[in-house]
Amino acid sequence: MATAISKWIVDPKRNPLAAYHRKTLSGRLSKYGLRYDDLYDPMYELDVKEAMNRLPREIVDARNQRLKRAMDLSMKHQYLPEDLQRMQTPFRSYLQEMLAFVKREQAEREALGALPLYQRTFP
Repeated sequence: MATAISKWIVDPKRNPLAAYHRKTLSGRLSKYGLRYDDLYDPMYELDVKEAMNRLPREIVDARNQRLKRAMDLSMKHQYLPEDLQRMQTPFRSYLQEMLAFVKREQAEREALGALPLYQRTFP
């Protein structure tokens, strides 16, 4: 019962509020030329950092270029031109598949009792 309700809440095809949120988020990301996966911070979650290290160099370079362009536009208090905003694909994923693979690997290592590949240490 609870899982059915939670699936309904986050499914934009069934919940009008989720669809409205997705449309709003898509518009805001398109204004700066970002994708949803660009919002993941590799310094916050080590699985994201590992997934980024495994991606091809061209994809990582394109991500960095999008982030630099978005910061530049934000500092100038401007948005992308309308014709470029229409060309954006904010929900085309490039990181989710690799991130899921890294998380499955991490879960498998924990299940086997192996030491983690990386650990965050605080000075």
